Amino acid sequence: MHEQALRVLKDVFGYDSFRGRQGEIIERVANGGDALVLMPTGGGKSLCYQVPGLLRGGLAVIVSPLIALMDDQVATLDELGVAAAALNSTLDAEQQRQLAVRLRQGEVKMLYLAPERLVQPRMLSFLQQLDIALFAIDEAHCVSQWGHDFRPEYLELGRLAELFPDVPRIALTATADKRTREEIVNRLHLHDAERFLSSFDRPNIFYRILPKEQPRKQLLSFLAQRKGDAGIVYCLSRKKVDDVAAFLCEQGYPALPYHAGLPADLRAFHQKRFLNEEGLIMVATIAFGMGIDKPNVRFVAHMDLPKSLEAYYQETGRAGRDGLPADAWMAYGLQDVLMLKQMMQNSEGDERHKRVEQHKLDAMLALCEETRCRRQVMLAYFDEDLPQPCGHCDNCIDGVQTWNATEPARQALSAVYRTGQRYGVGHLVDVLLGKDNEKVRQAGHQQLAVFGVGKGMADGEWRTLFRQLVARGLADIDLEGFGGLRLTDACRPLLRGEQELELRRDTKPQVAARSSSGGSPASQLVRGEEREQWEALRALRRRLAEEHKVPPYVIFPDSTLLEMLRSQPRDLGDMAQVSGVGARKLERYGQAFLEVLAGGEAPAAQASPTDLRHELVSLARAGMTPAQIAGQLKCSEKNVYSLLAELIGEQQLSLEQALDLPEDLLMELQDAFLDGEGELPPVSEVQPLFASRVPDGVLHCVRAALLAEFEL
Repeated sequence: MHEQALRVLKDVFGYDSFRGRQGEIIERVANGGDALVLMPTGGGKSLCYQVPGLLRGGLAVIVSPLIALMDDQVATLDELGVAAAALNSTLDAEQQRQLAVRLRQGEVKMLYLAPERLVQPRMLSFLQQLDIALFAIDEAHCVSQWGHDFRPEYLELGRLAELFPDVPRIALTATADKRTREEIVNRLHLHDAERFLSSFDRPNIFYRILPKEQPRKQLLSFLAQRKGDAGIVYCLSRKKVDDVAAFLCEQGYPALPYHAGLPADLRAFHQKRFLNEEGLIMVATIAFGMGIDKPNVRFVAHMDLPKSLEAYYQETGRAGRDGLPADAWMAYGLQDVLMLKQMMQNSEGDERHKRVEQHKLDAMLALCEETRCRRQVMLAYFDEDLPQPCGHCDNCIDGVQTWNATEPARQALSAVYRTGQRYGVGHLVDVLLGKDNEKVRQAGHQQLAVFGVGKGMADGEWRTLFRQLVARGLADIDLEGFGGLRLTDACRPLLRGEQELELRRDTKPQVAARSSSGGSPASQLVRGEEREQWEALRALRRRLAEEHKVPPYVIFPDSTLLEMLRSQPRDLGDMAQVSGVGARKLERYGQAFLEVLAGGEAPAAQASPTDLRHELVSLARAGMTPAQIAGQLKCSEKNVYSLLAELIGEQQLSLEQALDLPEDLLMELQDAFLDGEGELPPVSEVQPLFASRVPDGVLHCVRAALLAEFEL
């Protein structure tokens, strides 16, 4: 069986050997056994059911929670020559009927279904009439009622054990602590399943967490070395997503917003652009991410604190799925903790559930303030031991300075107690620094013994101290009051003088270059002399992707292109040895890539007018100026203004979305067109009034908006 599996791996997928425990898992399932698989994102989970699905007779049924993920997997398998299909809500009745016919005739090898669809009695009855090779339950942690991605439909998947007792089942997840693993086994009835627990470590990801000071400026500093890289920036609120996306566009970064408040079609369009285009940044709430299979995401940045280590691990795990260097960057502050605690307080669920959520947040905070290797601490949370520090996180690279904070901590806690345990950090710092302001005087806090005792430390140092006291559980945020701090039982030994307190000292990253993946940003994977050929390979990939209507990485991932670049295959025999080049792709694309490597050029792909209009609408809505849009689309500003005027006239864009004009200028422009009677004058008549003040394109846009408004 192992030899057959290796042959399928090479012929279909283009790989020479299995990674980690893939071989054992495939053998177990191919021989009819059940399996529970924990494997990190990017570790090759899909091969664990795709290879046995090809080895066994019958239909492999894959349960997947998101349509985007299903479509992506089906497109990838289609490119590999594997008959795959997805049955979901995007198919109309006739398409569903045709698929049912193909399934009955055995023409489909892999079928992707949402859990909601699979557990319908009619669907289960239909599948019982077919020869089923295996059931694969992806994202199996969704079965956990304590998890952050709970999907109630997953609870019903345990019925597969009764209805299909002889069909092997494989449950897969990249995120599950010990408790969640037991839940998966019990709820899916996987009691005879062999457990395969791969390392949670993602050694190619460089982790950095820093205190939030000027978050936008800090984000720009991080992004400065990563121009041209694809990445995700996570924010806690929808408004913040919109604001950060607009800010990045203003700074020349192609950024798109994504959150549940946007129209569904716009969300889908942005997601499609992110998957299909190179170098885009998606600014998103956690509504974006699960099922995103783009392998060359080079960074994930968090502008706010995730609510658990599971969420942090899963979100950062969307970077570097191709195994090449990637970055996980985060800025966090005390305000994040307040927001998350308020969200927990207002969430549905009993007290037990809220205690579990609090425990998860505490673990996340502990990672942020950790003085040891970040990777060791994170892996320990998932019950994995990393014997030596990783040497590939900020704590390992920069080193961590600690200081004895015992006395200042006692002063800070005393200030919390003596002011009545109802004030926020700002007021407490004012009291400690002896600031004689109105709020302090109104409360009479200038009379307290702690007033002015903290003048030896700066405002920022006190704020850092309070943040760390909350993170250590020595103080807490009073959500029933006004978000002020209060003491916890854990601080008593410190106040009684029974223990000392060592805290980390906030320091600036030493050198900008060192804040990246081990020294060199991921975007610098390609050396200067290789750049021209690298771009030619990517241009060919982009053209082929557009022809086949799939994302570029479905043609070949970056890691395969990089190997082509370095190994310089001279013929199809050499090309077949490149990792990721299977028989079907060798036949389809091998010669074209050989020609580029031999010095030929990839024809430039031309965007269709429809695609161009879609892209322009998206960029304008994201806040880009016409000049920035022209740079992004590689066309003239005149053409951009012309398209903007068309789109405004068709009411696909408002004038405010297209142009950011001062209100007084806008009124002046409108008055110039409306001064006459009857029809609006042409732009040529109005233009002399604004010569050199505004481009002619602005006048065309204003006129188009007025025509649309009055339907003249």
